[in-house]
Amino acid sequence: MSEPLKIGIAGLGTVGAALVHVLVSRYALLAEACGRPIEIVAVSARDRERNRGIDLRAMTWFDDPIELAKTGEIDVFVELIGGAADPALSAVEAALSRGIHVVTANKALLAKHGVRLAALAEEKGVLLNFEAAVAGGIPVIKAMRESLTGNRVSRLYGIMNGTANYILTTMEREGLSFEACLKEAQRLGYAEADPTFDIEGNDTAHKLAILTSLAFGTEIAADDIYLEGISNISIDDICAADDLGYRIKLLGVAQRTDSGIEQRVHPTMVPKDSVIGRVDGVTNAVAIESDVLGELIMSGPGAGGDATASAVMGDIADIAKSRPGIQHGPALGKPAAKLVPYKRAKMRSHEGGYFIRVTVQDKAGVFASIATHMAENTISLESIVQRAKHTSPAGSGRQTVVLVTHATTEASVRAAVQAMVADGYTIGAPQVIRIERPKAA
Repeated sequence: MSEPLKIGIAGLGTVGAALVHVLVSRYALLAEACGRPIEIVAVSARDRERNRGIDLRAMTWFDDPIELAKTGEIDVFVELIGGAADPALSAVEAALSRGIHVVTANKALLAKHGVRLAALAEEKGVLLNFEAAVAGGIPVIKAMRESLTGNRVSRLYGIMNGTANYILTTMEREGLSFEACLKEAQRLGYAEADPTFDIEGNDTAHKLAILTSLAFGTEIAADDIYLEGISNISIDDICAADDLGYRIKLLGVAQRTDSGIEQRVHPTMVPKDSVIGRVDGVTNAVAIESDVLGELIMSGPGAGGDATASAVMGDIADIAKSRPGIQHGPALGKPAAKLVPYKRAKMRSHEGGYFIRVTVQDKAGVFASIATHMAENTISLESIVQRAKHTSPAGSGRQTVVLVTHATTEASVRAAVQAMVADGYTIGAPQVIRIERPKAA
């Protein structure tokens, strides 16, 4: 059997501790599968005294992860610190500069510095693996980087944040408000004390930007994504979606168009009977549409120590199976120097249509005014429903109206809604949600 693959792990939080446990407990199994043992020889974390439930006595401790990355003891540097800045950035750069393979679960780091780090890995002839950075335990990176080689991807979309999906699922099942479900998610450990990054779509945007680069051969453009979170989703929206045969999900969507690449993250209505509509709780799912294979949908645990550790372990195993002198594939699917600049697509009609919920004063002429504004903006309506259920009690002087449009542009919808508000008969802010009708059901 070959010499052991020696790894150093920086970051011993939930994922890091789970990774140490699984690598140690499955030592013999991994050695047999990879053709060589995998040994943890060094670790780094902020708190040396913290009880993590794992035995670290045989491993060299580094207080500074950058020094760990520079040590000659390791063959692979595993970065589980998180964040786009130091020490994670400098540690990964130090390891790659030394010609050391890197495995990371850090989507923020890759979204901001991924192209530069991929170029450095190519220059040094080492691997930069990041399966755990997107969709937890789902092997979507490997599928896109390897299994879909030769396919031309036209669109990808998915549920990429377990916190947001748990909140939306619980709102539907329990009939609770967004605020109540968020508190429950925090109590269960699914949401951070400051959940902004998850519920406002930033986490999904980072993951989407990485997948977009792999799918379309573009430079990563995390700052050029239309972004809308779920904090303004009400129980009224959940109930209206249910009545119409939809569920609301926070989707990340990227697709190729004649004018460029479209990237967006926002709440979306999807049919209840679609594969993506049946993904509940903290589960993630990613769908990839391509010309040869058709549509591939993968779902599974999107977060948590074990799921993420499994993805990291798979990346380490790939390195263990590689042999010196063999050319490594580029980290982003094609050489970093050949990635084309990201070109944002022009505004176009959204084929799935839009859901518009507006609460208005209950008086004559309001419905006629709504219809007029729709016509002025060349919006064709699939349905218009006056809702009393879950919304406005009799005698309240208000009515809730739900509009479902045919294909139209975001600009047209926003202009029509703005005109309604300007007329002075709306109560509260109107809600606008895109409707997606996935191919698979």
